Amino acid sequence: MSDNHDDTAGSMKFIFETGVLKRAARTGWWFAGVTQPESIADHSFRTAIVGMMLAAMEGADPARVTMLCVLHDTQETRTTDLPHIAKRYLTAAPSTTITADQVAGCPPAVADVITAAVAEYEAGETLEAIVARDADKLELLVQAVEYRHQGIDNVERWIDSSRAALKTASAHRLADAALAGQPLAWLEPPK
Repeated sequence: MSDNHDDTAGSMKFIFETGVLKRAARTGWWFAGVTQPESIADHSFRTAIVGMMLAAMEGADPARVTMLCVLHDTQETRTTDLPHIAKRYLTAAPSTTITADQVAGCPPAVADVITAAVAEYEAGETLEAIVARDADKLELLVQAVEYRHQGIDNVERWIDSSRAALKTASAHRLADAALAGQPLAWLEPPK
């Protein structure tokens, strides 16, 4: 445990920086006609919930998957949420490089936990990383379904690409349920 004031100041910088995600929009939705899309933090929160559930369904570590999901887009404080079309023309630094810069002032134990989680997610090789990546795509699909139910008709490309990227059987089953379901069905009394 560190009592170093510089370590706590560095940690606080990262905490403040992640707060930007609450204000930063998921910009790709603008192309579909969504004028006020959810924030990156909104997306990350539900991705973590989806990841925890998928982990339980797939036999992965729910706590680890949740952490990977929470951290998967933290780099976007520095790059913003680049829509896929922008990636044709821009080359962003690797997420692992951005994360290393973000946590450089944190205590080594904190920096190591965060950089290892981001590296694991980016490598996509462990069951936890595969589940976390599925959670990211499934959350995007669910958001598209919600936007479609709100009258945004131009979301099929997001649904199709998200569904095609899913790897786990549980994610495929949840995607089918999302596509067949109603976003406000949870308001109905239990049967």
